[in-house]
Amino acid sequence: MDKEDSPGISGALPARQIATHVRDAMPKQGLFAGHDWRVSPAPLSVGKELSAELESLGRVLLQFYRSVNLLYRKSVEGKQPEWVARWLDQGKPPGLLELQRSPAMKNEVPRVIRPDLLITEEGIRVTELDSVPGGIGLTAWLNQTYSRLGSKVLGGADGMTRGFASIFGDAKQVHIVVSEEAATYRPEMQWLSEELEPGRFHVRDEKFTGAAEGDAVYRFFELFDVPNVPNAKQLFELAVEKKIRLTPPPKPLFEEKMLFALLWNRNLHDFWRQELGSSFFQRMQRLAPYTWVMDPAPLPPQAAIPELGLTDWRQLETLSHKDRDLILKVSGFSPHAWGARGVYLGSDLPHAEWSAAVRKALAGFEQSPYVLQRYHKPSLVEASWFNFETEEVVPMKGRVRLCPYYFVEGEGDTARANLGGVLATICPADKKIIHGMTEAIFAPCAV
Repeated sequence: MDKEDSPGISGALPARQIATHVRDAMPKQGLFAGHDWRVSPAPLSVGKELSAELESLGRVLLQFYRSVNLLYRKSVEGKQPEWVARWLDQGKPPGLLELQRSPAMKNEVPRVIRPDLLITEEGIRVTELDSVPGGIGLTAWLNQTYSRLGSKVLGGADGMTRGFASIFGDAKQVHIVVSEEAATYRPEMQWLSEELEPGRFHVRDEKFTGAAEGDAVYRFFELFDVPNVPNAKQLFELAVEKKIRLTPPPKPLFEEKMLFALLWNRNLHDFWRQELGSSFFQRMQRLAPYTWVMDPAPLPPQAAIPELGLTDWRQLETLSHKDRDLILKVSGFSPHAWGARGVYLGSDLPHAEWSAAVRKALAGFEQSPYVLQRYHKPSLVEASWFNFETEEVVPMKGRVRLCPYYFVEGEGDTARANLGGVLATICPADKKIIHGMTEAIFAPCAV
């Protein structure tokens, strides 16, 4: 990345004026229930090269989702390796698998695509994809608020609101169903619905039963949480009958982190080249860290795990500290699979804790598969936040996670993934795993 394209915080108006305006513009009910963050005096400047990468990435990720969907179907049909569907189905209840294989859901993919991107010394890395992401309302509010102060944010002042509205087509009413598990994000979705069309967009709780034919439902709960959403079954039935428009679709494969392990699996390279095309396939491999599924099945005597040279997953326990630049995390379908829960960084853990995490991952494969991923250390960036108690700008060296939001508008082959905005989460330099925390700066991104 060129020096002039390196990320950094920049601004024109006085920092105190900007920070005060941002604080005062905060909705009364807040945006994240019970959570605060540090206010930046300016958006994160990402430079032209990275901006262009972000603008074009949605098209690649949409094609990746379509290809994953096809790979699963072909595996079920016996036209691709059976272990693909077996891995993706692991630990899922029969009812959800039936929905996932339903002809009515055949071509459905999530209409919001949010990758988690880390800025590293080698460039950006996409660590995972989130099809039920938080932060949509927050990023919309940040874009709108900083735009009013003259910033040219990626996606524009209303890119997030326009993008979110576009995924529902001409639905009469849009119901945003937020479960208790996802209640932290209810305030941001309430703000978003009021910014759109208050008479058309509504935030509902998990007990909502009023979806009518011609309506749309945004499923703001993950599929492991279905038992706690009393009306989930009816919503899914209405979607299968094509009476309502439901997104994301009830297909657990899109909530799995093992998708990148499938991308890297050499047995599937011909499939990826054919479905993604050589250019998109190479780009995905450049962006996605090498990932493995922690399947404890024994290997043949002369076989070794690619890239690691291990002949048994238990040998991970014996790796030295410097060889443990590896992330271990729950693949999906678990309350521990979001919000940095169930994530273990090998080089940051004592040997005993790392060994325990490895054993836990192997023991839980049948119910909750884990994935192992190469850790690419995020680069340091110069950032700053405004301290309202001392009324001064506080410089902060930090590490950045970028979350671009792509909204899929249109149907079939004519559908397009449009960038609505980019949320930057900047954590203090001593934090190894980047996620939302009170010490973090949340800011929109600008060129």
